Amino acid sequence: MPANLWPSSTDLLRFGPEILLTLVGTLMMVLEPLLDNKRVFRTLSLVTLLGAIGVTMAAHGVPGLSYANMIIVDGFATFFRLLVLGVAILTVLLSGDYLEKEGHETGEFYALLLFSVVGQGIMACANELIMVFVGIEISSIASYILTGYLRDDKRNNEAAMKYFLLGSFATAFLLYGVAWIYGLTGSTNLNDIRTVLSSPNFTNSASLVGMSAALMFVGFAFKVSAAPFQSWAPDVYQGAPSPVSAFMSAGPKAAAFAVFIRVFLTAYGPISDTWVPLVAIAALATMTIGNFAALRQTNVKRLLAYSSIAHAGYVLVAIAAHSTVGTQAVMFYLASYVFMNVGAFAVVTFFARKGEQYVNIDDLSGLAVRQPAMAAMLTIFMLSLIGVPLTAGFFGKFYIFKAALDSNLVWLTILGLLNSAVAAYYYLRILVVMYMREPGVATNNMDEAPFALRLTVWASALATLVLGVMPGLLLDVAGRWVLALGR
Repeated sequence: MPANLWPSSTDLLRFGPEILLTLVGTLMMVLEPLLDNKRVFRTLSLVTLLGAIGVTMAAHGVPGLSYANMIIVDGFATFFRLLVLGVAILTVLLSGDYLEKEGHETGEFYALLLFSVVGQGIMACANELIMVFVGIEISSIASYILTGYLRDDKRNNEAAMKYFLLGSFATAFLLYGVAWIYGLTGSTNLNDIRTVLSSPNFTNSASLVGMSAALMFVGFAFKVSAAPFQSWAPDVYQGAPSPVSAFMSAGPKAAAFAVFIRVFLTAYGPISDTWVPLVAIAALATMTIGNFAALRQTNVKRLLAYSSIAHAGYVLVAIAAHSTVGTQAVMFYLASYVFMNVGAFAVVTFFARKGEQYVNIDDLSGLAVRQPAMAAMLTIFMLSLIGVPLTAGFFGKFYIFKAALDSNLVWLTILGLLNSAVAAYYYLRILVVMYMREPGVATNNMDEAPFALRLTVWASALATLVLGVMPGLLLDVAGRWVLALGR
């Protein structure tokens, strides 16, 4: 083979995290039938993910385009690569004891988790629409299987089937949008599309370009559970194993928002007047549907699913701002959301116990008496999800609504703040049940939480508080790493 067809060492380094995760995931599948001690896979997963973080930082030192301009390593890609790797580490810590208790700890689970992160990493650094599709599919297929991982649990089976069927349907819209924009511009490269759409010689109808953007919006809106394509999330989050629900609510969602922003701010930047109103309306609908539906929930996992929908709406508010400040706010908010949401699901995993018997809000009665530390951690996460000062959620919402005001989206800001007030009711209801009711059947005779789960909860709570007290630590990084996006 001619030498110029081989990838250079720089190319390999820029794609290094995904190469490492793929190789180790494949190795796990080979070793699965050969090893009796399944805990080995936990350790191997953690070591691999930490190694991928190191490779990601090394790749950040040599930014640029690789593999025929199909991937790009810049600050934006590095941020989201690190974020999804962090989510995966928390998920591994959360999953080990859960799977062991359920009798389903295998190398397959950890391999699928790594493969899903591979897809998310590709999404974060994709500079070409075909690569976007490849990344989404790698992440999604692994996520479908993880959702139905407990094969003898009917809830898992139902959730996986719904997720697969609806996900495939949404992907078809995305692909149709890709085909349409290729036909209009002759390229699937994001920068080339931007150049063509910016050219005064471009003669194709603006409505056709807008239609391609709308088709792709459908695909992305499904992945981030934005209205009107959010109906899958409550059923899937409720039916999936709790650690998988935590993973899906944070990792794939963050990666989907990353590719959403890169595609629309880069490729479709020249026609922002066309898609910004669409995103703004979707943001309002998503916030409203998520918050008002959550008011009626009695199942904690289902409540957190609707909460996740509402928070996707807040992120869409910042995207609708179509500004550097808005993108910076998205990055900060998603990082904050990862910790408070994974932490909340970790506490749910703890008190639900084997077979997820106790997942109703009333099952939390008296948790503050039986497990005061866990109740305190869940309180931190709920207050952050509300947006109370001194938590990461407060500054996340503050910067999102500031970006909206800076872009003259006053009406969206006011309605977003009113939605936040509505959300406070169902989060505070959980605190009332924990602190103001006597312990019930679910909170009596609780075992001590495993060390790995406690580590996940405490690390998430610490990050939530640190980002709430010193938001500049992350905002400065996000500000520096977002500058090149969309240029």
